[in-house]
Amino acid sequence: MRGLLLRVSVALGLLALWEGLPRIGLVNPNFLPPASEVARTLWKLLVSGELLRHAWVSLDRILLGLAVSILVGVPLGIFMGSWKTFERTLDGPLQAGRQVSAIALFPVFILFFGIGELSKVVIIFWASVWPILLNTTIGVKTVDPVLIRSARSMSARGATLFRKVVLPAAAPAIFTGIRLGAAYAFMVLVAAEMIGANAGLGFLVLNSQEVFKIPEMYAAIVALATFGLGVNKLLYHLERRATVWREAGGT
Repeated sequence: MRGLLLRVSVALGLLALWEGLPRIGLVNPNFLPPASEVARTLWKLLVSGELLRHAWVSLDRILLGLAVSILVGVPLGIFMGSWKTFERTLDGPLQAGRQVSAIALFPVFILFFGIGELSKVVIIFWASVWPILLNTTIGVKTVDPVLIRSARSMSARGATLFRKVVLPAAAPAIFTGIRLGAAYAFMVLVAAEMIGANAGLGFLVLNSQEVFKIPEMYAAIVALATFGLGVNKLLYHLERRATVWREAGGT
């Protein structure tokens, strides 16, 4: 209860500052409208259905890019964590690849995939695959050897050992990578929707700024942040359900 009260107090304090600073003239209200004005704009966008339309488009892009990242990053990370020769073979190119940001590769993605939906999904994929891959690799490599030896002493081998011991033990690290990947996906969403987009929360932010609809711009930013928090919370609950054994074991 104390922690909840502290979080609520901090949130209310920040909102009070946001509301008060523009009204007393310490911040130009043309550049930072009061929180109440942004809230009214957000409500209007929600009631009109425009906000949901943009959110659905962004959700579709995020889910598709993140899903491809999971389908590529998790199996590849499992192989790299389980097979040292495979890891040594791919480590150099992968380490070099993850140093290049998705934003720096914009021109390449546009040349190869055009300005349609595919280029946006590829940008989100590139940004989110690396934390998934790295965390999965680390999770598999750091499975407690005692668990593996204990399972082998009970005749667990091959797929059974992997399914019953390695994968559950590595699951927390894998889910951490997925949650980080989702955060990276939201970070590049606005940039991805700069490429020939006509809908999406990132597009709404940029378009509102260009036509100087500042309250609408902040409303879209708040919606984007809320959207990201919701996805992170969903992934957290999925992690809790997938790793329920940790609580049962007191870890």
